[in-house]
Amino acid sequence: MGESGLHVTGLRARYGRGEDVLHGVDLHAPRGACTALLGPNGSGKSTLLKAILGLVPSLGEIRLDGAEFASVSPSERARRVAYVPQRSLLTAQLPVRSVVDLGRFAHRGALGGAGAEDGSVVDAALEECRVAHLAERAFTALSGGEQQRVLLARALATGAEVLLLDEPTSSQDVRHVLELHAVLQRLAERGCAVVAVLHDLSEARAHADRVVLLERGRVHAAGSARSLIVEGPVRTVYGVEPVEGEGLGYRRLADGQEPAR
Repeated sequence: MGESGLHVTGLRARYGRGEDVLHGVDLHAPRGACTALLGPNGSGKSTLLKAILGLVPSLGEIRLDGAEFASVSPSERARRVAYVPQRSLLTAQLPVRSVVDLGRFAHRGALGGAGAEDGSVVDAALEECRVAHLAERAFTALSGGEQQRVLLARALATGAEVLLLDEPTSSQDVRHVLELHAVLQRLAERGCAVVAVLHDLSEARAHADRVVLLERGRVHAAGSARSLIVEGPVRTVYGVEPVEGEGLGYRRLADGQEPAR
C-alpha cells in the first residue's frame, strides 16, 4: 500500500527563465482519500498540479502506483489522470454533452467513434455532477459555477484513477460546494486519489482527509486536516489566528428532500 496513489518527490518548477516556483516539493496523494492543497496566494498550489501534468517544465520524480509517470504513454496518462482547471479556455459553441464526451477520447482509437459504453458513461457523469438538465445547453452560455461542474463531469467521464482539481469550488454556491465534495468523497471511496486546491480552510477541514500546506513553493507540513488546520500552522503560513466557534456550518439535505421556497 505504500506505493499506492500519486507520489511526487523533490519537484522543482519554474516559468520560463524566472526563479523556481516550487522548491523540492514532496507529495503523497493516496488512493481512497481526498487531499487538499492549501496555502496563501503565490505558494505554488496551481503550479504543482500543472507540473505533475507536464504543463509546466519541472525536475523531480513523479510516480503513479509505483511506476514512473514519465514512462507512461500520453494516451495512458489521459486515461489515468484527469484535470479540472480553474476555468475553461473553450470558446467553441459546444453543447454540454459534447464537452463531457471529450473525456472519452482517450478510450477510442484515432478514428474511433462514440460507442454505447461511451454514451452510458457520459450520462452517468452528467447525472453525478447534477448537470444532466444542461446537456443540450451551450457550454459557453453557462455560469462559471455551472461550467466547473461540467468540467468535473468531463473528468469523471475519463474514468481516471487520479483527479487533480484547481479551485473546484471557487464559483460555487454553498449547496453546490457540498454536492461537489460529496462527489469527490464517493470517488475516493471507489479507490481514486483526489487532489484539490482549496482556499477555504473551514471547507478543507470539513471535507478533506489529508492536507498539504504549501508556503512559498515548499511544503510546510502534511498530514490530516484536523491536525494541521489549527492555530500553529495557520498562524505561521497565513499570518492569521483561527477563532473557534466563529462562522456557520452546513450539511446537505437528505436525498429527495427539497429546500423550502
